[in-house]
Amino acid sequence: MKIVIDAMGGDKPEEIVKGALKSAKSYSDIDITLVGDEALIKKVITEENGENLLKTVFTDEIITNEDSPTMAIKTKKNSSMVKSLDLLKEDGDTIGMVSTGSTGAVLTGSTLLIGRLPGIYRPTLLAQLPNFGGGLTCITDGGANVDSHPEWLYQFAIMGNAYMKAITGKDNPTVSLLSVGTEEHKGNELNRQAFPLLKNGNFNFIGNIEARDALNGDYDLIVCDGYAGNILIKSSEGAAKMVMKLLKESISSSRSAKFGYLFMRKALKNMKSRMDYNNYGGAPFLGINKCVIKSHGSSNAASIYASVDQVLKIHHGKVIEAIKNEIADQKNENN
Repeated sequence: MKIVIDAMGGDKPEEIVKGALKSAKSYSDIDITLVGDEALIKKVITEENGENLLKTVFTDEIITNEDSPTMAIKTKKNSSMVKSLDLLKEDGDTIGMVSTGSTGAVLTGSTLLIGRLPGIYRPTLLAQLPNFGGGLTCITDGGANVDSHPEWLYQFAIMGNAYMKAITGKDNPTVSLLSVGTEEHKGNELNRQAFPLLKNGNFNFIGNIEARDALNGDYDLIVCDGYAGNILIKSSEGAAKMVMKLLKESISSSRSAKFGYLFMRKALKNMKSRMDYNNYGGAPFLGINKCVIKSHGSSNAASIYASVDQVLKIHHGKVIEAIKNEIADQKNENN
């Protein structure tokens, strides 16, 4: 098995190389190919004593967040992202790709070069956030489709439900619709049209959910358009950072607080670890013919390592096959 990693496009390419090396050391049964700038990659590999651990493909172009996604995919043929997607498409032994690059470019490149699964309107970005129940809550769409249609949200639910069953082992994960109230008639026009589709779907739909309840542990999958989903995710990340900053300031505010920290240090470190998105890896694009993971632009080595682990879980869990089957079953029921 092989996994390809796009080393460029994110804020910390050196961390991406370190994450790739960590993955190569941990998973001896997979080959990892790192794609990107030759000088940077060789420098980090030498510093980390990682010679012969990775395969490399060197490129001299980078797709940035300022680039038009479609134009960049079509014109920057020697970019690390396009080369990574080419390797994923052309090599049958390559099971997945990880990139920290532009979300729009990763989505566009995956759709144009890898292709959508049969019957899929639009791929969806499925993000994961830790919840108060000690598990993870999945959100789809996480930012790929800021303008969506009701039928798209319905398919997001189908794909997210198939992912959760395959990855978490839950036979009947709960599916909810992000809205401004729990009543069926609440929400904008998109929500009001999507609600009956979800209600009649072949999954455990439990109705609308408000953002304040998103992470209480009662909801496995939250369905929304990419605009609302991205705001929910980044607001949650911002709130987590604020909580940790306030705790740090409070601990430093007095001698007694510092003394109390000595007894709470282990618990606080565990809390910090649970709230750190780097420990959960990136977000998979569901609805693509192969596994593509979009990691956070500021991902560190731990996040890249977790993203590689996600690729393996998706592969071993046969998530793509599960989505194909779910979409086919829904289509047959509607005919």
